[in-house]
Amino acid sequence: MDLTFAQEGTEYIIKSIQTDDEDLNAFLFSLGCYSGQPITVISHRKSGCVVAIKEARYNIDKQLAQAIII
Repeated sequence: MDLTFAQEGTEYIIKSIQTDDEDLNAFLFSLGCYSGQPITVISHRKSGCVVAIKEARYNIDKQLAQAIII
């Protein structure tokens, strides 16, 4: 399942990043978002969600959330 279906407050492990866009892959990697990394959805928003990765919080849009498979 992708990140848009994650329950708030539950920690998940990223299984993969599904995108053909190399810039998007590089951006997510720079945030610390890659396979094997824990990720927690803090809250869902209309335009995306707020996630916690490596003790930092990020607001990501729906397209990014759908690319992150947990």
